[in-house]
Amino acid sequence: MLNNAAKIWETALGALECQLSRPNFRTWYARTTGVAYEGGCFTVGVPNSFVAEYLEQNQRSLIENTLMRLLPGNGLRIAFQVAGGGKALAAAPRAENASTRAEGGCRFNPRYDFDTFIVGNANRLAHAAALSAAQKPGEGYNPLFIHGGSGLGKTHLLQAIGQAAERAGKTVRYVSGEQFTSEFVAALKDRRADEFREKYRSVDVLLVDDVQFIAGKAQTEETFFHTFNELHNSGRQIVLSADSPPRAILQMEDRLRSRFEWGLTAEIAPPDEKMRLSILRARAEEAGAELAPDVLDYMASEVIRNIRELEGNLNRVLAYSKLLRSAITPDMARRALKNLALAEEIKSNEPRLLLATVAECFELTVEDLLGRKRDKETAAARQVAMFVMKNQKMWSLGEIGKLVGDRTAATVSHACDKIEQEAEYNPLLKRKLKDIEQRLNGK
Repeated sequence: MLNNAAKIWETALGALECQLSRPNFRTWYARTTGVAYEGGCFTVGVPNSFVAEYLEQNQRSLIENTLMRLLPGNGLRIAFQVAGGGKALAAAPRAENASTRAEGGCRFNPRYDFDTFIVGNANRLAHAAALSAAQKPGEGYNPLFIHGGSGLGKTHLLQAIGQAAERAGKTVRYVSGEQFTSEFVAALKDRRADEFREKYRSVDVLLVDDVQFIAGKAQTEETFFHTFNELHNSGRQIVLSADSPPRAILQMEDRLRSRFEWGLTAEIAPPDEKMRLSILRARAEEAGAELAPDVLDYMASEVIRNIRELEGNLNRVLAYSKLLRSAITPDMARRALKNLALAEEIKSNEPRLLLATVAECFELTVEDLLGRKRDKETAAARQVAMFVMKNQKMWSLGEIGKLVGDRTAATVSHACDKIEQEAEYNPLLKRKLKDIEQRLNGK
């Protein structure tokens, strides 16, 4: 059951990532795990109480609906468990293989090495350059700048370089652009600037993931500029990743952008069908699953945006097979993936239908609800729309706010509380809500 929970959560994360912005997903879900699924309760492991509180208040309905599409039954409950005593979350996938740490405590995922990286036309240059940088740091492509969309393998390559360099006795520091910025700000605040400089200028290999995050932050860019020069001038290896090439990072200073282009810039593109097939074969083998060629061919033929989504599809099919105790056939895989696509389509179309129904009941337009009109009737209709959307349990408060004219989660929460209280003593409002419910069900 422990392993099932971990795999189910991996599948859920694939679906959640498609529904959330990249910063939102990375901030709140990057370090979560599936801990247990028992007695109708699915326990999600979180790194701290702050994340637990946020997910409980703002993402519970989204998580519940995502998991309900993966799990049987109707009485699903969600619990958030904080890791205690500084220990790693025990139910994390492959927990038996403890992650290694780069210099300074950044964690390497042991899965992210060169042996598990699938090479194809989409990433051949980036892979070859990464291998060269790992084997001969500072002697070839320096800096190496890898760019591409989310979930295509940039982090995998950076961590593979780091682990290979560490095995060769090199001092490695792996950090995200966001973490570099946060550490720099903290160092300034605590008057530890010298310590910060020494920390990043005393390594043999510096790996910076999502370096675009530092763009537009003048002091951080200044510090990184001097760090870059110090390392480069002394022949130490620098490897950077970003979601776009240096010339497309518009807020980056020209002097820093030009340095990023000194070495080699390598793009990772979305995988073609042949590469998707290779990835599916490898990941299925890792999971100990035997998939027939026609199943793999069908899954590889599906057009997807990135490798993470492809692996999420595989995890979903494997989870369905285990939970339903069914053999994996092309038809079974098709049903599993079609249900996900259908759910996404419904979710994307549902807000407009709901808003139109509410607007019709109040003899208004959808534009009225989304706009800034504050007359009593429009404001009431807008609050009712938020209340009905919340009761659908398909969106978080923050998502509802964005769907209803870019309001805040606090505004949505206040509106829902107000409508819920008023409906208890206002028969006209109660009839309106009933009418909206009937119309939605009718449609």
